[in-house]
Amino acid sequence: MEFGWLNWLYTAIAQVITWIHQAYGTFINPDSGLNWVLTIVTLTVFMRLLIFPLFLKQMRSSKKMQELAPKVQELRKRYKNDKQRMNQEVMALYQGAGANPLGGCLPILAQFPIFISMFTVLNAIADVNRTNVFGMPPEVVASAREAHVFSAGISETFFSTTSVTSKVIIGFFVAVSSLTTFLTVRQSVTRSMAQMPDNPMAQQQKILMYISPLFAFFSLNFPLGLILYWVTTNLWTLGQQHWYYTRHPMPQFDDKGRLIPHQPKPGLLSKFRKSEPVVEEAPPAEAPAAEEPKAVRNQPSRQTRSKRSGSKKS
Repeated sequence: MEFGWLNWLYTAIAQVITWIHQAYGTFINPDSGLNWVLTIVTLTVFMRLLIFPLFLKQMRSSKKMQELAPKVQELRKRYKNDKQRMNQEVMALYQGAGANPLGGCLPILAQFPIFISMFTVLNAIADVNRTNVFGMPPEVVASAREAHVFSAGISETFFSTTSVTSKVIIGFFVAVSSLTTFLTVRQSVTRSMAQMPDNPMAQQQKILMYISPLFAFFSLNFPLGLILYWVTTNLWTLGQQHWYYTRHPMPQFDDKGRLIPHQPKPGLLSKFRKSEPVVEEAPPAEAPAAEEPKAVRNQPSRQTRSKRSGSKKS
């Protein structure tokens, strides 16, 4: 799978691999499997950081679509007998709000050239008859061909190796790749279905969730290094989505369909920041209540017994 018009990208990926491998070679044996595993993981993390803005753009677009869900439901009810008009009105609503239903494809499309480049470079390394691997130094190419992870070669595939142990190791990483692919898709589909229970694509999403792990078994034809790349990027996606979903839960609406504002949860670093002492302000002194005037009862003065009886004091 080598496209001539992507030679510049293959060369760039090969150069980055060489730089990372040589950097780790300053304190790790350049020919060890550990060096090459760290090289692949570092390359994966570096590539995912580059496309992180696309992920945020995807999530913002998805959030806008979630907030528009009540209006979309109203349009579906209004034009339920006219599917074409309904789709036009829904798309007009999304465009007016700046939401892109295809925004979720951006990270995948951005990863595809990287995946093809990794596949092409690692396949070229595994080809012992090839001397020029996109400008990589011969000693680096030879190191990659000899590096092993638990006795399985970095450049070996499940079908190219004759070692049973290597087949088991490669098969294990393929199974991990399949599992992480399923968990990644399930995490996304579960949230999507919770946001839009009446989504007409819900059934197709469920089917995709259970079919997607099967595609991972096509990686039996891939070099072990590429499988390690795919496992790493799946784990990154799981953590990245969990981080975002935790900080930005699903929108909540009141009985009238109005969006209930939500404050994002504080980040992880905020827990380690030194909290400033909180000075409690004394409540303002209340003005003394005006005393009510006492009622004065004009009672007659007490008379002596002699006056009350009318007798004279002798």
